[in-house]
Amino acid sequence: MKKRIVILISGRGSNMAAIAASAKSGILSDCCIVTAVVSNRSEAPGLELAGKSGIPAVVVESSGISGIEFDRKLTKAVEIFSPDYIILAGFMKVLGPVFISRFTGKIINIHPADTKLHRGLGGYEWAFKKRLGTTKVTVHFVDEGLDTGEILGQREVDLRGADTLEEVERRGLAAEHEFFSEILRKIFAGRDSNANEWSDIKCAE
Repeated sequence: MKKRIVILISGRGSNMAAIAASAKSGILSDCCIVTAVVSNRSEAPGLELAGKSGIPAVVVESSGISGIEFDRKLTKAVEIFSPDYIILAGFMKVLGPVFISRFTGKIINIHPADTKLHRGLGGYEWAFKKRLGTTKVTVHFVDEGLDTGEILGQREVDLRGADTLEEVERRGLAAEHEFFSEILRKIFAGRDSNANEWSDIKCAE
């Protein structure tokens, strides 16, 4: 059976769009169905992208309410779609224990750095300021810590010759868009994310 996924976003939704495209006609097409896109910001451009792709788009506004109240509203909104996994794709709100405990082991995030070296916001800014020759993008399970969950996979990003923050971000996002779907394919197929190539893994029959 294909996995049902809900994608959480806060902004432009480029990772969401990459996953949705992969689920429609790419390497995730036999693995999952995107049942909804949920944003904590009504002005997030990614909502329009989701709508154009025929994916239900839902807003659970986080502004002006407590973290606990937001968690409860988000939990109810996501539960409607009975997801097997919740995918954080540029979701910029820290999830609290109410939501995380409800979906323990089902929440997956991508982080623009090695989580052992840099956690929280500004992963690409951090790499640029340190003039790193390489950085990593990390896919991990979400727990109640800040980017402390189990690492599912990492991909190195070559930053040599990247003289601007924009170029660092461009290279990083290009890696994210490809790598996220590859790791998700392995997870959805019930395979060790470090074992075999994604192309050798079968999902739904």
